[in-house]
Amino acid sequence: MSRDDDEDDLKARPGAGGGIDPGPEVAAVFDDLETLLKNGDVIAALTARGINASLALLAADALRAYLAGRKAEAAEDFATVAEEIRGRLAVSAEGSGTDAGSQGEPSRSNGRR
Repeated sequence: MSRDDDEDDLKARPGAGGGIDPGPEVAAVFDDLETLLKNGDVIAALTARGINASLALLAADALRAYLAGRKAEAAEDFATVAEEIRGRLAVSAEGSGTDAGSQGEPSRSNGRR
């Protein structure tokens, strides 16, 4: 599918405000990203770079929520991601030698996952 085809698909589907409805395309992109971030090889590559795939998934969930208009949920998830990254940076700055970025799940006050 070409970029022109994608643009035609967007133009063909009216949104609530009379414009386009990118919802299905955005959902498909996030579904693909989620699948990618759950792939063992991708997780291993990210972990080797000190990136926590669970935090990346949570950040993607936050952006998905924001784009869907669920702003309170997005704000909570983005705050959790920011807090976790800050905490991991502080640990690595203390010279502990571990980023802790590849271990465990991010903490979530609402218990979702």
